[in-house]
Amino acid sequence: MLPGDWSDGGLPARTEALLNVSRARLNNVISEVFRAFQTLAQDFSRLAEYRGNANCKQTKGEREDRMSGDSAPGPLGKRNALLAIAVGGGIAGTLDLLQACILFGWRIPLVIAAGLLGRQAFQGGVGTYVLGITLHFFIACSAAAVYYAASRKLRFMTEHPLVCGLFFGAAVQEVMNLFVLPLSALHARGPYKLHDLILGLLVHMVVVGLPISYSVRRFAK
Repeated sequence: MLPGDWSDGGLPARTEALLNVSRARLNNVISEVFRAFQTLAQDFSRLAEYRGNANCKQTKGEREDRMSGDSAPGPLGKRNALLAIAVGGGIAGTLDLLQACILFGWRIPLVIAAGLLGRQAFQGGVGTYVLGITLHFFIACSAAAVYYAASRKLRFMTEHPLVCGLFFGAAVQEVMNLFVLPLSALHARGPYKLHDLILGLLVHMVVVGLPISYSVRRFAK
């Protein structure tokens, strides 16, 4: 007997009812899946918007940090600053001390110590000699710290280290001649020979200014 012969509304009617129920359940499942995908899409949209706002705030914060310089540096900024000052001051101090000892003799550290202790330091021993070396490197690192601090506000000092370094080395020499030496225990006020002034300027421009300027450019941009 063929299905078309079921005219009493038996099995075909029940089958059609089951199909209708299945269709209804399938429609419900499709609707639930659609709503789930819609909710998921909304969540992704909110997440993308949140990340976009966070990136904008981060970019704005970085821009403000660059504009404000190192007014509130973090641990990395402090480490870079100390490294730039230590390397620049160390190299400049070493080169300057070596050229002074080669030109004027190896008793130069005693002369440096005399700037604090007076002329009796000329007869000093090892302790006075070490004190002179320590004072010399303290001055060199102080000069590097001054250059670093100025470069946080004057950005061209890190962008043009050659020119700025040469001028800074000359400025260090003039500050030593006009302020540090006259105020020291030696009270050295000159007069100085023109040859010595020119030689001092040229030497300090190269052995003091350039190591400091390039160290700041390298380690503390």
